[in-house]
Amino acid sequence: MRIGVDLGGTKIEALVLGDDGTELIRQRVPTPQGDYQGIVMAIRDLVAAVMTGRGGEDIPLGVTIPGAISPATGLIKNANSICLIGKPFDRDLADALGRSVRLANDANCFTLSEASDGAARGAGSVFGVIIGTGTGGGIVVGGRLHEGPNLIAGEWGHAPLPWPDDDERPGPPCYCGNTGCIETFLSGPGLSRDFMAATGVDLKAHEVAELAADCDQEAEACMARYERRLAKSLAMVICILDPEVIVMGGGVSNIDRLYDNVPGLWGEFAFSDQLSTKLVKAKHGDSSGVRGAAWLWPLTSTRPTRSME
Repeated sequence: MRIGVDLGGTKIEALVLGDDGTELIRQRVPTPQGDYQGIVMAIRDLVAAVMTGRGGEDIPLGVTIPGAISPATGLIKNANSICLIGKPFDRDLADALGRSVRLANDANCFTLSEASDGAARGAGSVFGVIIGTGTGGGIVVGGRLHEGPNLIAGEWGHAPLPWPDDDERPGPPCYCGNTGCIETFLSGPGLSRDFMAATGVDLKAHEVAELAADCDQEAEACMARYERRLAKSLAMVICILDPEVIVMGGGVSNIDRLYDNVPGLWGEFAFSDQLSTKLVKAKHGDSSGVRGAAWLWPLTSTRPTRSME
């Protein structure tokens, strides 16, 4: 067995998987808002609940978090749950649970899940893409999660949009302080912003796609721009990583036309005479984060583990 916990902004979910990836039990509780110690205790109690009657106090635990451990300080950084920032979250969890703990951010756990027993199972190299309110990514090579020495591997959302057209320069401002980041174009709000700039109508990303499916010319033009931008951005990833499979998750991944149209466009930009890279939709959907957390321990990260002393 293995245990995964997904710490989200509104809910905490715990999952126990069998060794073959079979889901044995899943439970969730609300996330204590702004209460660091409350979050630690909520995870402790939730893990105890899903493990009741199962024994296995020595089973290590994987946790997906909205942030990362700073290699410089060993403390949480870049977390949108700001009460975690600057805290030794992994050590505090290990102390509270009495078992070893491994942490990774949500995009990394998503990618590890899909590479382990999801849509990219069996691939030697996988780039995972999450496109929703933001744009994130993760990398798995040879079954191992690659995070990099700075824990920013896969952060393609904050690279600039490659091969920009004149009307894409300098690009929208990004919360990171730069302009023209991939996230500002490809996130769900980015797609909505582009449609509103062209039409004055405020629609969600999926509503624009639905309107395009109904043969609305403005929506179709917006989707065509979006697909070209996604193709350019993924072509850059292909040029650097050359993954066998790119797997997509997040709200925008539910727009089915992307899987046919984008691979037909990225060859214009990637430096190769042919591309065998596959673009696929996540198998486990919203469950990939917590499933990836459960897979963290047996598929060892390239980064040294921080465990309970």
